[in-house]
Amino acid sequence: MTNRQVFGLIFLVCAGLLGVAFYMQYVMGLEPCPLCWLQRFGFMGAGLVSLVAVLHGPSGLGARIYGLLLAVTAGAGLGVAGRQLWLQSLPADQVPACGPSVDYMLEVLPLFEVLATALKGTGDCAEVVWRFMGLSIPGWTAVFFSLLVVTGLAMLLRRSKP
Repeated sequence: MTNRQVFGLIFLVCAGLLGVAFYMQYVMGLEPCPLCWLQRFGFMGAGLVSLVAVLHGPSGLGARIYGLLLAVTAGAGLGVAGRQLWLQSLPADQVPACGPSVDYMLEVLPLFEVLATALKGTGDCAEVVWRFMGLSIPGWTAVFFSLLVVTGLAMLLRRSKP
């Protein structure tokens, strides 16, 4: 596959995953927690990097740079998914208290405080509300972020095809 095809496929996967997230929110009624929102931003970042790479059509060093950017954005998303999986694994007496919604925090707190609070996670983040094949939502996002990190690193290290 060419670089443009690989990044195009990654963009479609990220768009599809975001579509699933919005379906779960608006059709299934699953309200996203702060860490879920950050994972969405991780897929948005990876998708945006991939879309720019598709439009640019890089080869050589350019493809490697996009591969690195993809690995970094997906790695950040993987870290957030890992944090949520850790919260979900805690015994009930160690789960943090539930916090305010993201909408409320954005209205009353500065952006960096919203991010800090979101990264800590809340009791909402520890609740498992959906499973498929034994994995919760952050479990599946961790799988996809891992695949994106590996793909980004492969793009970083591969011999270029236009």
